[in-house]
Amino acid sequence: MRWLLTRLLAGLAAVLVVAVGAGVLLAAQFSGEKAEWAVSTGADAAWLDASWLDGEADLAAALPRLRSFSEVYVHVGEIAEDGSVDPDGYAQAGAFLERMGRELPEVRVLGWLSSTADGSSLLEDRVPKEARARLVEAAAAVVDAGFDGVHYDITPVTVNDPGFVALLEETREAVGEEAVLSVLALPVEPLPGVRLPVFLAERGERYWSTGFLQRVAEPADVVVVSGGGTGMPGGSLYGGFMARQTELALRAVPEETGLRIGTPRDAAPDDLATAAEAVRIALTGHGERDGFGMAVHAPEAMAEEEWAAFEEGWLAPSR
Repeated sequence: MRWLLTRLLAGLAAVLVVAVGAGVLLAAQFSGEKAEWAVSTGADAAWLDASWLDGEADLAAALPRLRSFSEVYVHVGEIAEDGSVDPDGYAQAGAFLERMGRELPEVRVLGWLSSTADGSSLLEDRVPKEARARLVEAAAAVVDAGFDGVHYDITPVTVNDPGFVALLEETREAVGEEAVLSVLALPVEPLPGVRLPVFLAERGERYWSTGFLQRVAEPADVVVVSGGGTGMPGGSLYGGFMARQTELALRAVPEETGLRIGTPRDAAPDDLATAAEAVRIALTGHGERDGFGMAVHAPEAMAEEEWAAFEEGWLAPSR
């Protein structure tokens, strides 16, 4: 019994050492120079909720902020377990799309389709074959309704889930080359060997491998790496995590694919400022890249200090 207890304590001590070491390595990422050019070039995105489609949102008041983005993802429906999507979410979007085209012709409007489940997709495809066929049909209908493309937000998706890659490939074919295909990706494994123990502890996928991110990016036009659910406290540890995410994503996602680094939903001003600084540090180390930007939730609803943190940190930082 004493032997077993000793072994358990030794194991816990080893885990603690690894966790502390990983924290130190991540925090170290949040340092370095930020080049003057390492700022927004206009390739940024925003998520908008379904209220925009029924006329509840005040477009006139939001125009100054929405002009900052190259595309917006408007929520048009939840994906049912069988892959179907209620068409009411996108079929009546004509008036909204017409006004967006008139007021913000340079901003691409994508229909955002979402699905969240418990657990993982380790033992079966996250979107099985029959459900995949219905979902691809729904994505094509979103584009036919007048949207510039479709944005998939589907979780969880486990690394090497073949059905998810097939979904993107089949959607690409169904919507055509002119439509924009965007996909939300999980954060990348920040340090080698971290993904599996986190997967086992949480009984679900929190991180993707860079290899799977690259596979997902190949059929897509835009990949948005999620910035939510990092599990990191604020300050240098969160900044280091975001810098590391940006660095790894820049390496994994092909140059011809647009890349956005997401920020957490309901992010505090300090978190937005930290994320923007981290992205700038990583971009400076990587070098200039076309089609690279950040993504935020509901910019029209941000408090003034929140918007100022994003604007001053990324859109137009003081130099």
